[in-house]
Amino acid sequence: MKSDNSKAKLEVTLGDIANQPDMDAIVNAANAQLQTGGGVAGAIHRAAGPGLGDECRPLAPIKPGEAVITGAHKLPNKYVIHCLGPVYGRDKPEDKLLAACYENALRLADKQQIASLAFPAISAGAFGFPIEEAAAIATDAIRKKMPELSHVKKIRMVLFSESDLEVFRKQL
Repeated sequence: MKSDNSKAKLEVTLGDIANQPDMDAIVNAANAQLQTGGGVAGAIHRAAGPGLGDECRPLAPIKPGEAVITGAHKLPNKYVIHCLGPVYGRDKPEDKLLAACYENALRLADKQQIASLAFPAISAGAFGFPIEEAAAIATDAIRKKMPELSHVKKIRMVLFSESDLEVFRKQL
């Protein structure tokens, strides 16, 4: 499913964030130390190989809402943008911090002249953000940022489960 706003397009799909070969960059739902872990970060680091962790080390730690960029190493993309999402119920204000993840990743992608970018559902896994709330914040933040983008033309939300995909589809 696609949504048009300005020059950029937003779509949602079911898939693996570490396997998006048609995208210039993917977004990692990172931990503060930007190292391998479980979920999205673990999948991306395993697919990228140890060079990603080496490149990330001097960039850490990052705070909730922040984004940094690295090369993609063995991934089929050019870049990985790492965002630290808020832990639901702990990092306040979690809604503003989650929106900042999407806004900062898009700002960084546009600055790097990245044309296409794939996001996971940041904070909706191990960080405990309810998927319905996370989807509303993500789609709202992306839509608000889209008119400001000069280089980013395609934004994809990659969801891991059918149920998460349906929640995001309803938001669009």
